[in-house]
Amino acid sequence: MASDETRTPKSTTAVSTAAPGARQPEGTGARAVPERPSTRPWTAWTTRLLVLGIVLAALNLRPAITSLGALLEEVRDGLGMSGSVAGLLTSVPPLCFAVFGVTAPRLARRFGPGAVVCAGMAAIAAGLLIRPYAGGTPGFLAASALALMGIAVSNVLMPVIVKRWFPDRVGSMTGLYSMALAFGTSIAAAATVPLTDALGGHWQPGLAVWAVLAVAAVLPWLTFVRDREAPSAGHAAGPAEESGGPEGEAQARPEPTGAAPAGGQPALRITRSRTAWALAVFFGLQATAAYITMGWMAQIFRDAGVSAGTAGLLLAVTMVMGVPLAFVIPRVATRLPHQGPIALVLGVCGLAGYAGLYFAPAAGAWVWAVLLGVSNCAFPLALTMVGMRARTGTGVAQLSAFAQSTGYLISIPGPLLVGVLYQHSGGWGLPIALMTALMVPQMVVGVLAGRDRTVEDEAGR
Repeated sequence: MASDETRTPKSTTAVSTAAPGARQPEGTGARAVPERPSTRPWTAWTTRLLVLGIVLAALNLRPAITSLGALLEEVRDGLGMSGSVAGLLTSVPPLCFAVFGVTAPRLARRFGPGAVVCAGMAAIAAGLLIRPYAGGTPGFLAASALALMGIAVSNVLMPVIVKRWFPDRVGSMTGLYSMALAFGTSIAAAATVPLTDALGGHWQPGLAVWAVLAVAAVLPWLTFVRDREAPSAGHAAGPAEESGGPEGEAQARPEPTGAAPAGGQPALRITRSRTAWALAVFFGLQATAAYITMGWMAQIFRDAGVSAGTAGLLLAVTMVMGVPLAFVIPRVATRLPHQGPIALVLGVCGLAGYAGLYFAPAAGAWVWAVLLGVSNCAFPLALTMVGMRARTGTGVAQLSAFAQSTGYLISIPGPLLVGVLYQHSGGWGLPIALMTALMVPQMVVGVLAGRDRTVEDEAGR
């Protein structure tokens, strides 16, 4: 369906013979590159298993963080953490995402994206199981880093997998895994406190129980561990084919997932692209807001007199807003020539939510939770723009790694600074002022990143 496509040729296995960065009309000036066969036959059931694997992987990309946010006070008391150390703990996720995320394309080239995601899910399971019982803050941080390493590589490879296996359905597939990611985030926020109570009231099993979900995510990816190439053309468009082609024939034509850019083209000089930098800064600022929210919002409500269980539910409401919106926003974004207006709307919702937290945190708690949940949907917008700002799977891989790694580096100081301001000011006025101030440049770079252009055009100049 044309409305669900990004501006990429339907056959991403056609490679231009022009100089890098030269943009050619579809169907002209390109030579066909023979596809390397998949390592095994690709069936409809294999496609369904891949979709299941994507959904289960997405479900595991945030529970390690939001489950901790729901029990942060108990973990702080149990491990003897100060507010500043707790702020450091909430900064560990973006630090790990920046450090380990940049390695994902190289690992995928060597072992295949399926193998890397499978290993990532195993790392998440091991880290979540070990960290509550590691003994002391250093062990807790180390085990958390192991889980976050698995999340980091999977974060980067999800847009790559979608682009290469479902090139004609970037919007809908990005929406699907973004929706699953938001659902996993909200479930962990809402269920961690009740699960902790049901498991005896100790925070350790309440955190460790989320390893079960990660173990379940390992299973479907075992099928794709040995697949280094995308399936043959037409076999991975998804379980529900869209209209516009012969009956029963898929529209997708994935490009190989191999190491080098197709046709021997050199890697993009991604740092020369203004769009790549705008997208990286946008990604970093939205990640700052998201990790401050996931790490501290429940505590803001608890300090305002809200019970621990209700504060967890409020955090869950914020996260669950991403379930429907994470599916809708990518589909809307792919229909627009400029995604900047969406970034502006999301930013205004964030500003309104922060104002509410400052003036009436308990009285209007549910309204502020909803508004901040809408604002947090800048994440699926950023992921969608990653797929739209590059024409090829190779370009998406480079842009995804650059935007996410650079963005997460940018986001590291935010949660830590909130913890420091909270401890030294004794209240939430200064931290909320910081969050509000960061939302303005996020809106500006969101407009710049949403312009209709690709990194191949800019990086090749």
